[in-house]
Amino acid sequence: MNEIESPTVGQGRRIAIAVARFNPEITEMLLSGCSQSLSGEGVADSDITVVRVPGAWELPLVCRQLADCGRFDAIIALGAVVRGETAHFEFISGECAHGLQQVSLATGVPVAFGVLTPENGDQARDRADPARKNKGREVALAALEMIGLKDRISSIGSASRGA
Repeated sequence: MNEIESPTVGQGRRIAIAVARFNPEITEMLLSGCSQSLSGEGVADSDITVVRVPGAWELPLVCRQLADCGRFDAIIALGAVVRGETAHFEFISGECAHGLQQVSLATGVPVAFGVLTPENGDQARDRADPARKNKGREVALAALEMIGLKDRISSIGSASRGA
């Protein structure tokens, strides 16, 4: 059995972070945890580009544009859609998730999903806070791992074609 694994290596990686401005208390904590983790894994500040969008609904379009520009090894989407009293939550969170998945599948650029969908503000703060659950860190590490996996899988394909 062959197993493909990839360490999270940040050095030389170019990362775009698309972050929603809606729910700024939450998204800024996500961004903080994400940025700290990327730096801690060796991603240079000059290789991190942050793009702010109005809300989670706008994340898929901007992530597609970032993927299409060809500059980034991975894109991280950060946002927070907190359940309310209307169906708005289901529409926004579901379509955002679907749109971000489509960007990744259509372009081959890893898009890490860092959009929180909690029941309330307390859950959102708990998950976003770098001192607690730090979902920003988790999504940063997932993005770096996906870059490594993509590279590893590509090299396997290249080696088999060259044989």
